[in-house]
Amino acid sequence: MQVKIEESWRQQLQNEFEKPYFNELISFVRSEYAAATVYPPGPSIFHAFDACPFDAVKVVILGQDPYHGKGQANGLAFSVSEAVRTPPSLQNIFKELKADLGIDTPPHGNLDRWARQGVLLLNATLTVRASEPGSHQKRGWEQFTDAVIQKVSDEKEHVVFILWGAYAQKKGEIIDAKKHLVLKAAHPSPYAADKGFFGSRPFSKTNAYLQEHGLEPIQW
Repeated sequence: MQVKIEESWRQQLQNEFEKPYFNELISFVRSEYAAATVYPPGPSIFHAFDACPFDAVKVVILGQDPYHGKGQANGLAFSVSEAVRTPPSLQNIFKELKADLGIDTPPHGNLDRWARQGVLLLNATLTVRASEPGSHQKRGWEQFTDAVIQKVSDEKEHVVFILWGAYAQKKGEIIDAKKHLVLKAAHPSPYAADKGFFGSRPFSKTNAYLQEHGLEPIQW
């Protein structure tokens, strides 16, 4: 199957695109876009990959579902477009960024600036029906994003994987922690942030590790 995705990722994932489950997944996704309101917009489904080529990946932040509210999802985990109000989880991420590195809260929640520096903002499921969280789970996206994580873990070295919450940590069990840094903390949602997300200092830990291995730190 020919998938419209950034070239270096296409080369890395071509075998995945040829598997029966992926063809079934794409058929399902196409039918959903035809029958209902689905987020993100079709051209943004693979935005995380287009914004952060395989060779550029230095950090992976793992989310679960895209935002399911109108205009929120833009293809990057935790990110929203400039005109959209910053969601609570992202507000907490920015609070921790301020506490960790002293960086003031940005005027918007678009995280493209992170992606362009090598931060793969990867949701486990890449599409969702409007107002129906989890509606596209267990249709094949999780198998695809597992393959993405496995590819990064196997083919690269010294990548920082940031896993917030039990779901991300379970999905991250396939990561080779001997050659990568795996940072685990509670999820930044208002329901969990006080249980270990605040004070986890992922941004400074990430940059210290990257610099230790001769890589440019992220300008968070």
